[in-house]
Amino acid sequence: MSIVLDTNALVWAFVGDPALGGRTIRSIDEAVSAGVAHVSAISFWELALKIRKGKFALGKTIVDWRSDVLRLGVREVAVDGTIGIRANHLQGLHEDPADRLIVATALELGASLITSDAKLLAWKGPLACIDARV
Repeated sequence: MSIVLDTNALVWAFVGDPALGGRTIRSIDEAVSAGVAHVSAISFWELALKIRKGKFALGKTIVDWRSDVLRLGVREVAVDGTIGIRANHLQGLHEDPADRLIVATALELGASLITSDAKLLAWKGPLACIDARV
């Protein structure tokens, strides 16, 4: 099963946060092993923004942390025009641009989104979601 990690799930997975559920950990491990674990490039932008504003810390630079994540087998998906346009056309989804781009990335890849974001989990659109806490 192809997955896209939402920003929060990405952080939880790679800092070992106990909030990440056991079933989700297994899903991520299987996807990484199969080469079908993805992250939107916008997630790294979102993290860098939070770090710059002093709202978050990783214990290392975002550049090094990103390199570690990619070296472990998560594939970064660039935000291209197709994803940008798709993000603009998501009916009924809240207006957060990062979330919209992440959802559009998952839809474009035909992947399930791993997230703990209540707004994304509740969205009635055509997205398969996995609650990261399970």
